[in-house]
Amino acid sequence: MTNTCQNSKLETRWIVTVLVVLAFAVSPALAENGQKSWQPPPPMPDDFDWIQLNSGEWLKGEIIALYDDKLEFDSDELDLLTLDWEDVKEVRSAGTMQVGLLENGVATGQLLVDADGVRVMGDDDQVFERSEVLTLTAGAPKEINYWSGKVTIGANAREGNSEQVEFSSKADFQRRTPANRVSFDYLGNFNRTEGTVTTDNQRVAAGWNRYISRRFFWSPAYGEFYADPIINIDSRWTIGMGVGYELIDSSKIDLEVSGGAAYQKTQFDDVLEGEPNSADTPAFIIGTTYDHELSKAIDFLFDYRLMIVNEESGSYTHHLVTGLEFELTRLLDFDITFVWDRIEDPRESSDGAFPEQDDFRLTFGLGFDF
Repeated sequence: MTNTCQNSKLETRWIVTVLVVLAFAVSPALAENGQKSWQPPPPMPDDFDWIQLNSGEWLKGEIIALYDDKLEFDSDELDLLTLDWEDVKEVRSAGTMQVGLLENGVATGQLLVDADGVRVMGDDDQVFERSEVLTLTAGAPKEINYWSGKVTIGANAREGNSEQVEFSSKADFQRRTPANRVSFDYLGNFNRTEGTVTTDNQRVAAGWNRYISRRFFWSPAYGEFYADPIINIDSRWTIGMGVGYELIDSSKIDLEVSGGAAYQKTQFDDVLEGEPNSADTPAFIIGTTYDHELSKAIDFLFDYRLMIVNEESGSYTHHLVTGLEFELTRLLDFDITFVWDRIEDPRESSDGAFPEQDDFRLTFGLGFDF
């Protein structure tokens, strides 16, 4: 009887010991599984759009647009934010979105972006890879949503012992869809000192780029008008076509190169007696454009064009625009711009003088960005 009781107590102790060991062994696993399995439920869009960052944070507000891998989002609490697209994990839109796609035009509908891809829920549900998304625009398709641009103006006036009026302006407009980019650029400078005009030049350019792939594009048409009587150019027209390639296309850096052939006609302002006052030439154009976001508020820009022409038209010319843009507000920038124009063989004027080969300009201005 005594042995039976002792054996029973021993068995009970062993059972309790085993249960305690199992409890300690299983508890961490259960706790770990619980941590992995429990997640706050994704918010469902109602009157607001929602985005989730890679950090896991959810933001409520309104999607404005996605362009050049930058998502503009009007947060309900944090106001307007500009986020790198690569930092956005999920997107859930409450209303209709236009989704510009690499190969499939534009899809319209309610948007869901997650780890599995992109789903556009309109008349028909469509599913795409995230890498196919180029742009996002809120609302139904509207022409104004395809446009972006910037206008920069600088001015200086002085009176008294010396009289000087100086004015510079720069404008850039783009209409961009997933397959096409149409651009219009203007650059003008004027200076009058003591009643004498020392600077007076205008440059207007327009181009159409059609994307064949995500990075490769061809330009069916390109045109430029340039006038600068100070360097003996009454007017210069250039019309051409070419191809280009985006070497880098990231959230911080854009770098593209291009080249093509063109026809150019120059009308000179003043020439030697008996000399022709115009020149025609075929032209070969190469160029590069570089845009680097140094910080959230500072951009560095570099745009260079080299044009090879015949000797009567100047042998070769180049045009360089570079500088820094400082973001003051969402719509207003402070710009510092440096311009270098060069003509290798400028045309002699009627008095036998040759214009300088190089023109340098440094301008400061306020830019309105939209």
